[in-house]
Amino acid sequence: MATEQSTRTPATATGDTRIHNIGYRSYDGPRLGRSYARLSLYSQSLRGAYGLGRSVKSKVLPMLLFVVMCVPAAIMVAVAVATKAKDLPVDYTRYAIIMQAVISLYVASQAPQSVSRDLRFKTVPLYFSRPIETADYVRAKFAALASALFILTAAPLLVLYVGALLAKLDFTDQTKGFAQGLVSVALLSLLFAGLGLVIAAVTPRRGFGIAAVIAVLTISYGAVSTLQAIAEVQNSGDGIAWIGLFSPITLIDGVQSAFLGATSAFPGGVGPSTGEGLVYVLFTLGLIAACYGLLTRRYRKVGL
Repeated sequence: MATEQSTRTPATATGDTRIHNIGYRSYDGPRLGRSYARLSLYSQSLRGAYGLGRSVKSKVLPMLLFVVMCVPAAIMVAVAVATKAKDLPVDYTRYAIIMQAVISLYVASQAPQSVSRDLRFKTVPLYFSRPIETADYVRAKFAALASALFILTAAPLLVLYVGALLAKLDFTDQTKGFAQGLVSVALLSLLFAGLGLVIAAVTPRRGFGIAAVIAVLTISYGAVSTLQAIAEVQNSGDGIAWIGLFSPITLIDGVQSAFLGATSAFPGGVGPSTGEGLVYVLFTLGLIAACYGLLTRRYRKVGL
């Protein structure tokens, strides 16, 4: 039981001063360390990406976008079953490319939510006052948003796969296509998560972060698509593949068309060759690594 003692000091202009001993004791329980703190930050960030554990208002947009991603897949499955089609209307690797606007909106809404509030309310140094370090914070946030994006993009592929099996389509072909689609959206999730977090970490203002992420993802795709169309009109087919390096979604398109047997969305339907595709892979992985490095450097400065 806490004891209370008081020590009377000489009177001052404001009256007597007392010091109370209320029996504070140090913590003697188990110390779970960095790994537990990192895992907790990851799980809480992942839950927050879908509004879990937060207000109802915070759940509306991510859950709505999740439904919007899955509904077209369910409709395609229903059509395939009803018409007894021999194949799905859309390849697994093409679905995320078609739904890129929804994916970009999700990244724009959740990347600032993940990091901007910590910057705005200056709580980042509090994380680093515990066993957690800068790299732990960055890894947890990066992994959480990438996982949330993978759930968003892989769920409709699962709907397509289950529907294809119910429609009694070829099991081997559907399983191969599903696996290729998962590889594609996994790479997309890492790339988009890294870009979204880097952009959002620049400003503590969530509104500015949302606008900046949308601008980077949509303007880059629009500019690249326009330049590729111009190159095709001018019969500069060799330049189409290299122009695709400058937009995140065309990067993923180029990788999957070169190595995953996907049909390219590039003008003319001709994606990069195997050699060019290797450059796409290296460029994509380098961009993901650069995003991680920039985030780490940013939070080292903030945590000082």
